[in-house]
Amino acid sequence: MALMHAGLLLLLFCSAHSNQFRGAPGHGLFVEDPELEWERMETVIGEANTEAPEPDAKFWRSSSSYGSSQTAAKKVPEYVIVPASKIQKEAFKPEKGARPLPNSVKELLLSSTATAKASGKAARPKMIEILCHVDRMYVRIRREIFKTKDAYKDLKLGSCPVNQGTKVHYFFLYLLSSDCGFKKESNTDDVSIRNVLHYKPSTPVIREMPFDIPLQCKFPRFFHSYKVGFYPKLRGGTVFKALQPKSDYTLTPQDASGNEITGAKTYTLGQPMYFEAKKPSGREKSGDQRIYVKKCFMTAAKDPNSSPKYTVIDNQGCMIDSKLTDQSKFLTGNSKTMQKFSIGALVFKDSVSSSSSSQQLYMHCEISMGKLTPTTSSKACSYDATSKKWKELYGEDSICTCCESTCSATSPKASRNLVSSHSWKVDLSSKDKDIEFEPLMKMADSFDLEDPEMEEHKDFLNYWDNDY
Repeated sequence: MALMHAGLLLLLFCSAHSNQFRGAPGHGLFVEDPELEWERMETVIGEANTEAPEPDAKFWRSSSSYGSSQTAAKKVPEYVIVPASKIQKEAFKPEKGARPLPNSVKELLLSSTATAKASGKAARPKMIEILCHVDRMYVRIRREIFKTKDAYKDLKLGSCPVNQGTKVHYFFLYLLSSDCGFKKESNTDDVSIRNVLHYKPSTPVIREMPFDIPLQCKFPRFFHSYKVGFYPKLRGGTVFKALQPKSDYTLTPQDASGNEITGAKTYTLGQPMYFEAKKPSGREKSGDQRIYVKKCFMTAAKDPNSSPKYTVIDNQGCMIDSKLTDQSKFLTGNSKTMQKFSIGALVFKDSVSSSSSSQQLYMHCEISMGKLTPTTSSKACSYDATSKKWKELYGEDSICTCCESTCSATSPKASRNLVSSHSWKVDLSSKDKDIEFEPLMKMADSFDLEDPEMEEHKDFLNYWDNDY
């Protein structure tokens, strides 16, 4: 990247000894000899800007076998730096055969930069200089332009003070990452870094006028013809599509507060487990859309086709496990484009072994998106043990009547999305196995409904068979 000297003179302060500026730790770079550092950076920049050598003329002479006495071809550089705004993209587009090179492109490629002839007069020393590199900006100012010995105290590069100095110069040696107020600007042909050099005397009297000098480093953008020259053509062919494409939905275990459980999680038997089905962030549909969980089942293996399996939601959105425990039910949420539900922790009886203290499980659900108004084929129904009725989460409870029989499906099963959650474990050990207790009530051998003392329990006894 090129570093440019500022056209305007730039002011920089330096003390007779570098140690004078070591009292400001953390302000820019500190070097033992700032003049040597300046020369070193000039060399680095010069090498970076050196163009490739021109090709040897002997490779450009025409062959004598053609009987021609042409002179050597004109020397051209290996590459030319051209502003991106002047590039004619169509002229560099590859095509079959040959075509004449446009005159505008010839002029662009064959233009030679005039070399400045050395003047016999000694060059006047620059009062203010700037060096720019990819990660830093160096500024130096000749001390002779100031009449005040402590002028450096009132000299700032943006918000940063002078941090180095010699008998001749004041130096600002700062990385662009320093908090000096560097401003980056991206243009078509270059990237520029800007700042302002301030001199504001704080003494009661002044011997130099205050000033603000804008500084700018420009890094030209390089253009290569191949960046715009190739236009691939799409050709027909066979496209293979996976039989089980990635689902548009996610199924994530959560804690009671609604936070996603990302790591390993172990539940105890009977403890409620929470799940959330939704579309990934940023892909939710708004308006009259609502998400429905049609079916959910658990397996002890990651493969949803494995056995054994236990179904908790079925029949197009009926929480059938809610007839067995109050912990299993659909839950309301902040948005209808996601669906939360809870399940009581359980294990497979046939998979329980004396050597295992826990069992790993997976949840698999069929999820779809539908209208806000539920139907018999898209609903979220939970069984309410108190009223002994099925209730829809947001809609009319009459939709849930079919949960006791078979609910019709309007869409084919293949159109649904089967989504699997990551695994969790259920602890099989009983923490209360050593606790002893005495029953507080003893059951009678039989009940006599005609007994006056049992009058208040008639309803309970009449519905005993219905509840179990």
